[in-house]
Amino acid sequence: MTLIEKIITIALLSGATLLTRFLPFIIFPKNKEVPKIITYLGKVLPSAVLALLVVYCFKDYQSYDLPKTISTIVASLVTAGLYLYRRSMLIPIAGGTIVYMLMVQFIYQ
Repeated sequence: MTLIEKIITIALLSGATLLTRFLPFIIFPKNKEVPKIITYLGKVLPSAVLALLVVYCFKDYQSYDLPKTISTIVASLVTAGLYLYRRSMLIPIAGGTIVYMLMVQFIYQ
C-alpha cells in the first residue's frame, strides 16, 4: 500500500468506527421511546452470545484428549460460577478465558 492508500484506509476505518458509536444516539434520542424490538434484543442477545460461545468451545470436543477436555470443563464451570455469582457477562467470559488459557499453558507443557 502506498502512503495515500494507508491514510485513506485509516480515515475510512476511523469514520466507520465513529459512525457505529454515534449512530444509536442519533437514531434513538433521549426524548424518543426505544422500539420494543430493540429492547427485546437488548435483553436476549447477551445470553444468545454466551450460548454461542459455549457451542463454539465444545465443537471440537474429543474425549480422548484429556488435558483439553479437563481445561474446557473447568473453564466452563468457572464461567458458569462467575455468572451465577456476579450476574454479569463480561466478568465470566474474561474469567473463563483466563482460566482456560492458564490451564492450557500449564497442562500442555
